[in-house]
Amino acid sequence: MEKFEYYIKDLHPSDFFNSDIDILKSLKEVYNNIKITPRGDKLLLEGKNNDILKLCVVLDSLIYFLKQNEDLNESNLLQIISGKGDKLLSPESGRVILYGTNRKKIKAHTLNQIKILEAFENNDMVFAIGPAGTGKTYTGVALAVKALKSKDVKRIILTRPAVEAGENLGFLPGDLKDKLDPYMQPLYDALKDMIQVEKLDDYIKREIIEIAPLAYMRGRTLDNAFVILDEAQNTTENQMKMFLTRMGKKAKFMITGDPGQIDLPKSSLSGLKQANILLQKIEGIEIVYLDGSDVIRHKLVRNIIDAYNLSK
Repeated sequence: MEKFEYYIKDLHPSDFFNSDIDILKSLKEVYNNIKITPRGDKLLLEGKNNDILKLCVVLDSLIYFLKQNEDLNESNLLQIISGKGDKLLSPESGRVILYGTNRKKIKAHTLNQIKILEAFENNDMVFAIGPAGTGKTYTGVALAVKALKSKDVKRIILTRPAVEAGENLGFLPGDLKDKLDPYMQPLYDALKDMIQVEKLDDYIKREIIEIAPLAYMRGRTLDNAFVILDEAQNTTENQMKMFLTRMGKKAKFMITGDPGQIDLPKSSLSGLKQANILLQKIEGIEIVYLDGSDVIRHKLVRNIIDAYNLSK
């Protein structure tokens, strides 16, 4: 058995021993053949030489990541510990998508979120398919705002089908816009993180940013726009075909959805599921799959998703 002292260099120990994310606990669970003891600004490691060397590489990666980022979440911690965090640790990976409201860094936090960024470098249409909480919509909105700010597109169009998830839309108060606003709220929330409220209101008023139900897309040609179809699992086959064929010149299309949360009648096939089968081999279209490892909400969300997947 070997003993080794690992010093936490160039980083305050309090940034490593984070109260929200228990790095030490996660390390001990994976490297259970090594005794890990914290002592101030160092870790005392005791175990086989090869195992300690592997752990030191992981520790170096974690410290590098913490130096480059203000936060660490459960998802990228597990990716780095498991040795799958190469892109998270790469300086050129482009984790920061843009600077939002109050200079907030809007980032791609996980490997699959980074894949979405990279997919748009070589494709005009990208599908992001995965469960709740994996940052599909948020990442897409960030990319759209970035494209608008850099003048790659002239407008942003955000849309989703107004399918009633066990609720009755007709009984909600107000006119059609009032009835639909709650369905669009996640899109508004994401935009408010990235654009000052006054400017956002101006963009919406001038239709530089448009948030509308999917039915409003029929018959249109969407040029010079970054267009996001959210909650695409709730489109029918005809609705999905209608939406995809709206694509005009200099347009970027992103389609997000969770096949595990379909609210369509049982007799209807999800347009997202059909598109996932039909469009696999078309050049210019890329499909990125996200999973429980990309969940950046409360850690219980990942456990909930896993439990439901096991029950199938």
